[in-house]
Amino acid sequence: MKSNAKIWPWSSLLLLALLFSFTAAWAQQRQKVFIMEISSEIDPRTNRYTQLALEEATRVEADHILLKLNTYGGAVNDADAIRLRLLEYPKPIYVFIDKNAASAGALISIACDSIYMAPGANIGAATVVGADGQAAPGKYQSYMRSIMRSTAEANGRNPRLAEAMVDASVDSTLSADQVLTLTTSEAIQHGFSEGQANNIDEVLQKLNLQDAEIVRYELSTTNKVISFFLNPVISGILILIIIGGLWFELQTPGVGFPLIAAIVAGVLYLTPFYLNGLAEHWEVLLFIVGLVLIALEVFVVPGFGVTGISGIVLVFLSLLLIMVNNQAFDFTFVSSERLMESLVSVLLGMVSAVIIVVLTWNRVLGSRALRRVTLVNTFDSKEGYRSSHSAEHLIGKTGIAYTRMAPSGRVMIDDNVYDAQARDGFIEKGDSVQVIDQSTFALRVKKV
Repeated sequence: MKSNAKIWPWSSLLLLALLFSFTAAWAQQRQKVFIMEISSEIDPRTNRYTQLALEEATRVEADHILLKLNTYGGAVNDADAIRLRLLEYPKPIYVFIDKNAASAGALISIACDSIYMAPGANIGAATVVGADGQAAPGKYQSYMRSIMRSTAEANGRNPRLAEAMVDASVDSTLSADQVLTLTTSEAIQHGFSEGQANNIDEVLQKLNLQDAEIVRYELSTTNKVISFFLNPVISGILILIIIGGLWFELQTPGVGFPLIAAIVAGVLYLTPFYLNGLAEHWEVLLFIVGLVLIALEVFVVPGFGVTGISGIVLVFLSLLLIMVNNQAFDFTFVSSERLMESLVSVLLGMVSAVIIVVLTWNRVLGSRALRRVTLVNTFDSKEGYRSSHSAEHLIGKTGIAYTRMAPSGRVMIDDNVYDAQARDGFIEKGDSVQVIDQSTFALRVKKV
């Protein structure tokens, strides 16, 4: 009895040690599955999403990647970038097609190591179409056929079937106006799909990963903020602030705050599109050049003319181009709906800004906030104020507009140039003018 009592504590310690070792070994062998999801159009935002997701999968040391996919397609160039990223990733990548993998979605699917499809799902119809919905020129179809074929070959799938998803002539069973689209059962029959599953859990069971640790990818707070500013409604509001701020600055040069508000809104507008690959470097440069021209018009060039108009045109053009995924003015793959949506957003922003300016102009000028930072008092000669250079002797004299006056500018009287302001409307350069009054710092003139 005494000897058994001495052995028992040591036996317990040994069992605990073995149990701890077994648990640690099991934990080390437990697989980690990283799940990401694409359920929208394939575009630069989706492209960036997959890049961020795979970077996160590498960081957490995932053993397997599972992509849940449901898309009708999108931009070929972005789909190609995603395809290469999936092919080159060192860990196995599986895709679960939840209903649709059309066009660019089909290309992304066959780039994965295994394909599982939900009942009633489809894969195929990868013909390249232009903005009008019609088939793109032959060179685009040829490129799509080649990358579909090479991707299928890379993962051991039938390259001719992949090519038939782009060009009906590859498969004699298809008519001239058809391209190949496979249902779930057909994809399994032709070796394009490894099986059918109702949901992600069933996919994991088929892969013997039902006990694996699951990591679901979610965008970081920063990227959620970026996505927030990509919302068309928010983009429209930012455009409104940009246009409205520039308008206020043009009407009240020297205030500064409207221009600062426009610049801040411009940064908030440009940054998300740039990070998501929508805004090219030259488009951002176009926007900056437009702002510089407007700033020159406000602070350097007298009046309002070609410089200011050019700046506004460049800003408008850059805002429009940034919202659409064109390739150096090539709109082949930009849908007419997307182009119209962008045009409407920019125009609505501009029109709304003008309406707000008209409705709030007097209130803004009379607000306490503006009175604190701007000089609102007038130093009228009737109240006893005098300029060091009185111009009362010029009242009634005539001269010519030395610059375009819109409404401010300069006039030449008796071979001398004076700052002046038109009483009514604009006055073109060279028009005859007459001095009708003077303010503290400028003459007031009318067109003769």
